[in-house]
Amino acid sequence: MAGDSFIAVVLLLTDLLFFVAAVETPEVPMPPWYVVVPLDIAMVVPLIFRRKATLWSTYLLLAIGIPHGALELGAASGLAIMISVYSVLVYVGRKQGLLFLLATIVTSVIQLWVDPPEDVWVLAIIGVFAIALCWTLGEFAGARRAYHEEVEARLHLLETERDQATRIAVGEERGRIARELHDVVAHAVSVMVVQADGASYAVDGNPEMAKRALQTISETGRGALAELRRLLDVLRSDGDDEPRVPQPDASALTDLADRIRQAGVPVTLAIGSEALVGLPAGVSLGVYRIVQESLTNTLKHAGQGAQAEVRVRREADVIDVVVADDGAGRAKQLVPTTATRTAPHAAPAGPRRLSVPGGNGLIGMRERANVFGGTLEVGPAPGGGWQVHARLPVRLAT
Repeated sequence: MAGDSFIAVVLLLTDLLFFVAAVETPEVPMPPWYVVVPLDIAMVVPLIFRRKATLWSTYLLLAIGIPHGALELGAASGLAIMISVYSVLVYVGRKQGLLFLLATIVTSVIQLWVDPPEDVWVLAIIGVFAIALCWTLGEFAGARRAYHEEVEARLHLLETERDQATRIAVGEERGRIARELHDVVAHAVSVMVVQADGASYAVDGNPEMAKRALQTISETGRGALAELRRLLDVLRSDGDDEPRVPQPDASALTDLADRIRQAGVPVTLAIGSEALVGLPAGVSLGVYRIVQESLTNTLKHAGQGAQAEVRVRREADVIDVVVADDGAGRAKQLVPTTATRTAPHAAPAGPRRLSVPGGNGLIGMRERANVFGGTLEVGPAPGGGWQVHARLPVRLAT
């Protein structure tokens, strides 16, 4: 409003100077000052509000401009109308601008017809060119204003989408960490429970075996705490200065098999010579977690005397992971759990084996396979027992 107030003051001073000059010239008849001064002030005051109340101020200027122009009190009425045409077009729109332009033309034509001046055609031509110039400037300024509003709207939309993407990424990361926590806790607790049971039976008859079981419990608990601290540090850390412990990968399958053997389940590990070469970090972690969860389920559900076998091999651009157990000879027919795909093998009838259909561990394995566009088969193994078969596409690192 400061700039519009300055324009209004300039127009007012111009008309007042014109009035003073006309008073000193007796040949030019002028109304008394108490008519001229209020009309001059009323002619320019609405200009101050042309941005905040555009239609109200412009039509008020058009109405006041009729007596102001009829009494020939100065150029403020004509200039104010030109500014009004520009303002309506820029701040309201083209439709309202056309209506105001039509009202202006009708008013001007009536004034020229009622009291035609000597140079009416010259004034008409000047008025047409002036209005055309104001309309052109208004179109240009309106287009730039609309462009800036569109840019601001798109920036706001991008910020909203960025916030939504951030929230989605946070949710996905929390889900990933939840799966990691489940894998770590389930594996460690299962090993510790089995070892604790064994130690309680052997503490009297075989103290040395009980001592080894307690040592395994201690090592497993420390390893689980280390992994849990790492995951919780990811949640708590605000910067990138903290040291990072690498995630386990497929190269740690030998250590995993050793821990399961110490827990009392013999594990046969068969890994192809080139199976783990060049695996992307995400695929390698997925292979490790699938094998870890499968062996943990074997430890919990297969029973005493069960044996497990882990086979990892590479077929072109696919890594094939099979984890199978014999179920200690108890499981001859198993109910398939909820998974990405049910195994096609049908086993002979027999007693049902304890399973965890739809549990968090199996859901986590299925999601890990889905992340990389792979497949997961969970179900009874031929000849009894349970089998997990995962196939993950591999794109070799270059």
